[in-house]
Amino acid sequence: MKKIRTVLIVEDTEDDAFLLKRALAKAGFPSEQVHLLQNGKEAQDYLEGTGPYVDRKKFPYPDIIFTDLKMPVMNGFELLRWIKANPVYQVIPTIVLSSSKDKLDVKRSFMEGANCYFMKPHSQEENVEMLKLIFNFWNKNELPEI
Repeated sequence: MKKIRTVLIVEDTEDDAFLLKRALAKAGFPSEQVHLLQNGKEAQDYLEGTGPYVDRKKFPYPDIIFTDLKMPVMNGFELLRWIKANPVYQVIPTIVLSSSKDKLDVKRSFMEGANCYFMKPHSQEENVEMLKLIFNFWNKNELPEI
């Protein structure tokens, strides 16, 4: 069974990205395997291995993607749609972490290809608990190799 080793976080808010990365560390996930990007276009370049992301040893394919929705350049919905349209990447578990409670955002996220939708937690403890739940779930799944 393949375990999650590499995490891709697509988040334009520096504070939210920092808190998520810190929660990952507290949940026991090594920070050297976490890659932070600021928008969907950077995530697309990372996944395709173009631009600064050509070195697959330094930038391996992610085993899981966390994305925000409201971002500049290419937003989370556009990223989800792009991932869904690319069979190589659509097998990567993709989780939306958003502060939007809008039911239409939730529905649209799933329609565009999200595997899960979580509200951003209000405390670090809730963040760690959520991440442990996510990793326990996905690590019990059979994940395909890319």
